[in-house]
Amino acid sequence: MRRPPMREDRGRLDVKMTPMIDVVFQLLIFFVCTVSFQALEEQLPANLQATGTGTAAPALDAEMAELEEVLVKLIARDGRVEWTINDRPYATFDEVRRVLRQLAKLRSDLPVILDIDGEVPVGGMIDVFDVCRLAGFEKILFAASREAS
Repeated sequence: MRRPPMREDRGRLDVKMTPMIDVVFQLLIFFVCTVSFQALEEQLPANLQATGTGTAAPALDAEMAELEEVLVKLIARDGRVEWTINDRPYATFDEVRRVLRQLAKLRSDLPVILDIDGEVPVGGMIDVFDVCRLAGFEKILFAASREAS
């Protein structure tokens, strides 16, 4: 009876590379498909060009100059938006823009809190947010209402 011949490569371990490469490609495809290319929710980049009408800006009184925060409220009434800054109403968006610019020149480190009514169009909210960013405010926050459970 004859024995089969001994192979010289019997002690060598061959690593098959094809399954390993397949797994690497599958992982690569998985991560490419699941990555999110959306902007962060906290940051809304804005390139809004603010144009003024050239009218003289109203002077800020001492009360407005000594604020700890700026509260901007937008309320929708009768199909139009009304603006108030720290409980002081303003008739036009240009006035709101001028006041926010002046406040930012005095103190840009003030937190700005945007309290937006649910009926206000999204465009109105974004316009005020953009004006705050362009004015130079560093911290812009959105107010959240507490819903009764």
